[in-house]
Order: sequence, then C-alpha cells, then structure tokens
Amino acid sequence: QAQLVESGGGLAQAGGSLRLSCDISGAGSIITLNSWGWYREAPGKQRELVAEKDRGGPTNYLDSVKGRFVISTDDSWRTVYLQMTTLKPEDTAKYYCKVVSSLRGPLWGQGTQVTVSP
Repeated sequence: QAQLVESGGGLAQAGGSLRLSCDISGAGSIITLNSWGWYREAPGKQRELVAEKDRGGPTNYLDSVKGRFVISTDDSWRTVYLQMTTLKPEDTAKYYCKVVSSLRGPLWGQGTQVTVSP
C-alpha cells in the first residue's frame, strides 16, 4: 500500500526543467515527521540523497544539484516538491520521495523516472 505517491517525472532535454511532486498525506500528520526529502538511484549506482529537509533544521543538497534543484512543500504540508532546473544527462535516475516519521520510521514512495537527453 503506497503511502507516498510521486509524480512529475518524465523525459527532458539537457538544460530543461521538471518538477517532481510527492503526496505525503498518507504518512500522517506533519507534526510527526522528522524529515522529508528526495533520493535518486541510477542504474548500477547506489541510491543517493538529492535534497532533504530536517524539520526545524537545515536543508541538505547533493553537491552536484546545488543551485539547480530546490525542495519545498505546499502550505497544507501535503505535498513535497523537487524543482529541477538546468537538467543534465547525469541527473537521469529514478527519484524517490522519503519521509521519516517519528511514529512509523522511514517511509518511501515507489519512485518516478527522470530521463534527461543530451
């Protein structure tokens, strides 16, 4: 049963933009969430953190996406976004939304594919 649902992936050209969305309403109340973020996994590579926000703490970004990607939430705290600009072919991966719940531990979505053509 999906608790986090990602959307917004697809095909983009290098230099283009995409915005990923993650419906986190299935994870419970925002007051129970310790962090939320995005990870990615490219073929043959380990899953890596792309952007993550600690509740009440800093936002961390993968060095290679700093200045290009921005993580945010909507006012209702039901959706987490990843705005991706100046995309590069090396950004091609399956992107996963993750939250860490103080009640339920880490929760993952099923992922959304992002493919960037040269």
